[in-house]
This record gives sequence, C-alpha cells and structure tokens, in this order.
Amino acid sequence: MADLLIELFSEEIPARMQKKASEDLKRLVTDGLVEAGLTYGGAHALATPRRLCLALEDIPAMSPDTREERKGPRVDAPEKAVEGFLRGAGVSKDQLEVRDEKKGQVYFAVIEKKGRPAAEIVAEVLENAIRNFPWPKSMRWGKGNLRWVRPLHSILCILTTEEGAEIVPLEIDGIRAGDVTQGHRFMSSGEIKVSSFEDYEAKLAKACVVLNPEARAETIWHDATQAAFAQGFEVVEDKGLLAEVAGLVEWPVVLMGDIGAEFIDLPPEVLQTSMKEHQKFFSVKNPKTGRIEKFVTVANRETADDGATILAGNQKVLAARLSDAKFFWENDLRVVGEHGMKSWTEKLQQVTFHAKLGSEGDRIARISGMARRLAPMVQADRAEARQAAWSVKADLASEMVYEFPELQGIMGRYYAESAGLPDAVAAACEEHYAPLGPNDAVPTAPVSVAVSLADKLDKLTGFWAIDEKPTGSKDPFALRRAALGVIRLILSNELRLQLDRLIDAQLLRHRIDARDEDEAELRDELLGEIADHGVFGAAVRTILDRLDGNAPEWLSEITGHTPDVSDDLMAFIHDRLKVHLRDEGIRHDVIDACLAMPNADDLTLLVKRARALGAFLASEDGANLTQGFKRANNILSQAEAADGVEYSFGADVKFAEDDTEKALFAALDTAEDAIKPAMEAEDFAAAMGAMARLRAPIDAFFEAVQINTDNQIVRRNRLNLLARIRDICLSVADLNRIDG
Repeated sequence: MADLLIELFSEEIPARMQKKASEDLKRLVTDGLVEAGLTYGGAHALATPRRLCLALEDIPAMSPDTREERKGPRVDAPEKAVEGFLRGAGVSKDQLEVRDEKKGQVYFAVIEKKGRPAAEIVAEVLENAIRNFPWPKSMRWGKGNLRWVRPLHSILCILTTEEGAEIVPLEIDGIRAGDVTQGHRFMSSGEIKVSSFEDYEAKLAKACVVLNPEARAETIWHDATQAAFAQGFEVVEDKGLLAEVAGLVEWPVVLMGDIGAEFIDLPPEVLQTSMKEHQKFFSVKNPKTGRIEKFVTVANRETADDGATILAGNQKVLAARLSDAKFFWENDLRVVGEHGMKSWTEKLQQVTFHAKLGSEGDRIARISGMARRLAPMVQADRAEARQAAWSVKADLASEMVYEFPELQGIMGRYYAESAGLPDAVAAACEEHYAPLGPNDAVPTAPVSVAVSLADKLDKLTGFWAIDEKPTGSKDPFALRRAALGVIRLILSNELRLQLDRLIDAQLLRHRIDARDEDEAELRDELLGEIADHGVFGAAVRTILDRLDGNAPEWLSEITGHTPDVSDDLMAFIHDRLKVHLRDEGIRHDVIDACLAMPNADDLTLLVKRARALGAFLASEDGANLTQGFKRANNILSQAEAADGVEYSFGADVKFAEDDTEKALFAALDTAEDAIKPAMEAEDFAAAMGAMARLRAPIDAFFEAVQINTDNQIVRRNRLNLLARIRDICLSVADLNRIDG
C-alpha cells in the first residue's frame, strides 16, 4: 500500500475560490482513481493562497485484473449491429465467442484487462483533473495552452511506501511533476524536498506556511480576541470575513490599530462595512460605549519592527477610506436637515425598478396603499404605516447607500431619526427588508410588519402580473425569499390574514396604478373593498351602479378579471410553506390535507390545523382511523359508482341489525356534537381527539358487519352510515390526501 501526495503550486488563488477548489481536486482525483479500479483508504484536501493539496492513504500498488462478459447480438443479426457491438466492447470479431441460447446462437465478448501500476493511473487521472478543472475563471500564460486560475508553477506528486517516495511520472505543458515545493513567499527561500504528507506538512510549518485553513482561522481569531481583550475591547464577530482573511495569508500575523478620533462618531455599521469591504479589517468595539474604536488587520509576514510599518500604512489607507464615508454621512445629514427625506423619495421617481413595473417611486406608492390597508389588520397605526411606506426606500437615493448598498435600511433608520420621524417609522426603515433568510430575525413592531408585508406582497404580485416567475433554479428577483418572508411574518406574528383578498387587491393595483390620478379616490375605495371583503365582483358592481353609467373605462374592464394569476401566486406561497414546515417535521401530505379545507389562505389557521393533524396521525388511533376512513370511503365510492346514486343521507338507527352498528350510530352522534363546536372555535386538537374516539367503534363495525348484504334496505342504510363517517372525517381534514 502507498500514500499519495499532490500539491498544485501557483500564484495567489482568490480566497473565495479556495475551499471549493480543494473539494473539486479531491472529487476529480478520487472519482478518477475509483473509476480506473484503484481504491484508497482515506482522503483530505487543504488549501493556502498559493497551493492546493490532496493527500490519499492506502492506495494499492496495482489495479486488479478484471474479466467482463458482454452479451451481444444473435449470430444472424445484421452486420451493422455486430459492428456496433464490437466497437462498444473494444474487440475484433475473431475474439467473439458463440454460445447457444434459448432463442439461438448469440455472440459473447470476453473482455480481460490486466491491472495497471498505481503511478500510471495517478498520472492519467491527475492530468485529466488539471486540464479540466472547473475554475469559475481561469487564464492562460506564456506559450502553453494550459488554463489555471493563476499561473501554475509546479506540481508535486509522490507515492510513498515503506521503501521510500516515488515521483509519479507526469508532465503538463512543460511542468514536470516532482517532490519539491516552496515555503512562504517572503519568510523562506529555496526548494523544499518532501517524502510524505507528514514530512510535507512539518517542513512547510518550518517554512512559515500553515497548511490547514481552519488552523489559520483559529490562530487569527485567538490572537485577535486576545489582543482586544488585553486592552478592554471586543472583536466584532464575522465568520465570513474570518474565512476570507484566512484565505489571504499563509502565515497570519495579527496587528491591532486605532481608528482616528475624527471617525469614531460615525455609525458603527458604516465603520464596520467600510473596513470590511475595502480593507478586510475586523472591527473592534468598546463594550462600554458600543462604538467601533479600533481595528484588527492580518499581515502575511513577521517584520523586524513587529508590524509597525504595515500598521502605519494600513491606518493611512483606512483614514482615506473613512474620510469618504464621513463626507457621505455629513452630506446626507445636511440634505435630511434641509429637506427631510422627501427629496430623496422624489428622486426615486426617476429610478427604474423594472421596465414593466415602473419606477421605485411608483412602487413606493403601491406599497403605501397596501401598508395603509394592512395597518388595522396588524394593529398598526394607519398614519404611521403610510408615513413609513413613503420613507423606507428613501435612503436608496442617499450617497452612503449608493457607496455601500448593503447598508440600505440601516442608514434609513439613522436618517429617519435625524429627520425627527416617529420611532416606529425609523424602525420600519431598517426592519422592512427582514426577514432576508430562514434564520433572519422577523419584525414584530406593528408598523414594521405592515410595511414589510406590503413590500414583499407588492414584489410578488408585480412579477406575477408581468409573468416573470421563478423557473427551476433561477430566481433573479428573489421571489422565493419574498414568499418565505411573507410566511414567516404571518406565522411569527400569528396574523390572521385572508391572503387571497390582499393578492387580488394588489394585482388590481398593478393594473390601474398608472391611470389618471383624478380617479385615485375611486381606485382606493375599490381596492379597500376587495382587500377587506374579497367580494371582487360585488365590489365592482356596487360602484358601477352608484356611478350610473359614468364609470371610467378601466373600471368596466376589471369585471372580466379571472383568478388564474392570483391562484397561481397563492399556490406558489403554499409550496414555499411546505418547504418551510418540512424542517419542522410536518409532512407534505398533511399540509395537502389541510389545504383542501376552507380558508387555506389564512396561513396561521392552516399551520395550526396541520400541526394538530400531524400530531393526530402520529398516534396509533390516528393512523388506524385513517385506514378505517379510507376503507369506508372506498366501499362507498365503489357502491355509488355501481348504483349511480349518491349515498349521503338517510342513515337511520332503526334499520341497524348489529350491536356494533348501533354503537357506531351513537359514536357518530357524539363525535358530531363535539367536532362542530371545536372546529368553530378552531380547537383542532379537540376536534382530532373527538375523531380519534371513532376508531374503536369503526373497527368493531367492520369486524362484525357485511356492508353489501342481500337486504337492500339494510345495505343502503349501511352505505349512508359510511357516508356519515366520511363526512365527519372530511369536516376536520381531507384524509383522502394522506399517504399510505
């Protein structure tokens, strides 16, 4: 057995590509070896800015001999069929065997392959991996045709056994594989000859290269937090930045510096973002004041002056960056002080949101209309919700957000506070984008909830209205995220909303939003009717009657509305809900069973019902009752199809012949009396409990009674009794949709 060590040494690999590149190298090499018949015991891949490394253990010296038999066409088959078989098997016709089969004589090819040396297979697999490596971006250099992310300098490839290390014979575009590598670019010199992975790792450590990216990240975080703690400060945690910085250095040296006094009063988010995006610095916070007062930078080398020169240069560059940020901040505050946020909102009239959906200003007007309508539904003040809707996008026109788009919302809160807007409006400026992902915090302040919902529903209805929906894995406008945001806002705040009405109203707003503003009052009245009551046709007809033939043309067009778009969007939201609830352990068929019930657009009610049904089905009574329901339903459906009638009423206990039959009548009466008020009170657990108590009498009934008896009166009565079982069960959930 041998161990394999591969290193691909190049110019600096971008930090964001290193982790995937090391995984790709491992995948390409191990898959290639296995496909060639060469097994291995273990594999691990590592990366630094200048190298990709792969180590494999327990590789056999040779691949095994193989013998394969392939059945071909009949001997009397057309010549072309035989030729195709020969090409596929890689043999000549005189190498074929003829064997007798039931249907005649058939050709067989016996393909025997001798094992190959491991070095030969490794060379072949590694060359293929290098030449076909899936870099996001790659380049050519010099006179060769090889493409790599940066110029590739050397290839280290050795097989190590107890007898020593063997260089794998491989040459690619003039780069010949060897057993040497290089240490740190500045802190070591000369070639380093290695004989195994352990030797390689140890010698690189002496040459100031920490091979493991996780070890580099641990060193950076440990040294940074210790340096900050020693001065009474805290490093602001940023795992993404930590991973990126670990990919920029091979020998991390942590240095901590001061932020100029003239910049400390900038919002901490501005300081943190500016330092992270431009300089890759960690922010260091004073826990007593909450301000960012220092920074941590990570150098790639040790110096005689302990990094003083590096730190001075970084502080000089940082001061220039923060001067820009300070200018943007002060200029934005001046604009807010003179004109409030209104001037920025007016500028957004000239900023296109989408060619088919108008400007950002148009979108703000739609969001405002919906937020005002949503306000009482989420216990928010209408005036504050409307004011917040007109303010939350204003910071998009600010200089700070233009420079740092990731600060949108955050800066909006600062500017709203500076403009003297109510606290609820300022909070909505920051929170209305949330939640941005499955783990993001969900707003709970009523005004923030109203505007956030309005923002997301307007986005969804807008793109559905112009038929630009997500397809497959493509979702350029993040509509799946918007739908999940709507779901989480509703469920986390336990909102009781009729989503289909809100969707209908906002779809209509998209149709008539660009109409004559003189008709705005009429439009808003109509949209309010639809959002509040969902009586689409009735709302239109009432207003048409009132106008007595003087209605605008667009109002008459609305009566031809079809619910296709609305229903499709609601189905999309339900699909996202299934994905969301899957993590909670609620099965998709349970949700489907609840979606078939009334008020399925009330997501809070729907999830409450689904949780109760899921718990019910997880119990023994629930599982057995479901089977009893399906048995009753199948017998009933078959009888109705055969008889051409519907057995849905008329079951009478006086025609019951068996005690179990009489007991079932009594149990159904009791269940109905309990289930109906429980469902009206939305006490689904109680309704499920009452239904569970039917399990024993239904089981006993089927054990003792024959449904399709010769006595037709008794048969019809029993079929009507089965209809009662079906109706009672379906009043709680559509058990037909439950799997199994």
